[in-house]
Amino acid sequence: MIYTYNEQSNAEQNAELYLELLKKTILFEIWLEVERNFHNPDNIVFDPTKEKRQKGLDWPSIAHSMIGRERMNNLHQCMDSVIKEGIPGDFIETGVWRGGSCIFMRGFLKAHHITDRTVWAADSFEGLPMADPSYPADQHSLSVAFHTMNFLKVSLEEVLENFRKYDLLDNQVAFLKGWFKDTLPSAPIQKIAIARLDGDMYASTWDALSNLYDKVSLGGYVIIDDYFLPFCQEAVHDFRNQFGITDPLIDIDGSGSYWKKTKERVMGNSNQHPTSFYK
Repeated sequence: MIYTYNEQSNAEQNAELYLELLKKTILFEIWLEVERNFHNPDNIVFDPTKEKRQKGLDWPSIAHSMIGRERMNNLHQCMDSVIKEGIPGDFIETGVWRGGSCIFMRGFLKAHHITDRTVWAADSFEGLPMADPSYPADQHSLSVAFHTMNFLKVSLEEVLENFRKYDLLDNQVAFLKGWFKDTLPSAPIQKIAIARLDGDMYASTWDALSNLYDKVSLGGYVIIDDYFLPFCQEAVHDFRNQFGITDPLIDIDGSGSYWKKTKERVMGNSNQHPTSFYK
């Protein structure tokens, strides 16, 4: 039997094999039984199972991401889509924790030999901010508690080291350290193909949307990791309603949601969130 070697399809297959293994490693799927033996700070109840890791329903002791397999697959599908459709722009995540999603973004670019896009990792690298009283939705007990959770505080140095472990720290990765309201307005980003928002809180979600949405290319994606949280969901609805965004909001796994940007928003002052009308 004679086999025909197809160089292009072989390269694509190798890229997919690499990215599948990268997902398993970032999510620590291969070693869940080992992770059970590690203690979480803040007395967080932790019982990793394949089902929970699939949905991102646990807070991992070791894994470099907590978004779970289904949201990681969604990110992969969105990146595939913008590349195949030629949608211009960089990739950004606002709220990176240990860096896992951004590591996967950079791995995707490397696997496909894409050198003209940058992965932006925006985070305070000091945990979540204190709840701002000007955002009533963030007075929810959970939103207030986020600031006190040491588990969510991951330093820039630790994230950099995580990138190094995968040999993915290079000049196609850029870091924006600080609160979103301070870093995103002046971030030197021209166009965005994928904006992945993982800031949990109303204020963080609003700040990311208001500063980045106009840079998202038509055909690009906005992914909301924490859409199931009521205060995050409220920020998304307020922003979409205020600026006439009607692109379908699609559920990913019962926690995250996303939409594909098909038209520009209605013009207006995106720095004025609805709750500020009542101050």
